[in-house]
Amino acid sequence: MLLSLPKGVVRVGCTAEILGVAKEYKDGRLDIVTVGRAPFRIVELMNLESFGEDTLLEGYVDYLDDRDRPADPQVRRALVELYEVCHTILYGDYPRHVQDAEPQVLSYVVAGTLPMDLMWKQQVLELRSEADRQERLVTYLRQWAPHLQKIEMLRHHADGNGHGVN
Repeated sequence: MLLSLPKGVVRVGCTAEILGVAKEYKDGRLDIVTVGRAPFRIVELMNLESFGEDTLLEGYVDYLDDRDRPADPQVRRALVELYEVCHTILYGDYPRHVQDAEPQVLSYVVAGTLPMDLMWKQQVLELRSEADRQERLVTYLRQWAPHLQKIEMLRHHADGNGHGVN
C-alpha cells in the first residue's frame, strides 16, 4: 500500500494482509478490510498499466528494518493514555486492544486506529525506530486531544439546546 498524492505516490509504504471483504458491489468492486504488515521503500517503479480510471503500479522494493533504540517507558505510558482519551472521545468506547499490542508495534496500532491526518501517518511510517514513532505520536496527540475534547464539549452543549442534555 502506498499513499497516493496529486503529483504521484510516496516512496515508503507497507504490505497489506487482506482480512476480509466488507462489501461487494454489483459492478464487481469490493470494499476490503486490510491490516498493514511490513514497511518498504520503493526502489524502482516499473510499467504502469491503466484499467479505465485505475492504474496498477509495479515496482521493486526494499523492506525496512527498525533501528534498535529502546522506547522510553514514560513516553509509551503517555502515548497509551493519550490514545485512550482520543479513542474514547472519537468512538465512545474504551480501546481494548492497545494493552495487548506488542511493544515494537504500539505506534502502528495507534496510528492505524485513529483517523489522523494522512501525512502524519506517513511521517510515522517513515520513521525507523519504535521510540521515534512513539515520540512523534505523543507530540501529535498532545495537540490533537484538546481539540477533540473541545469538539465533544460543543457537541454535548448543542445536544442540550442550551438547557442541558435532552
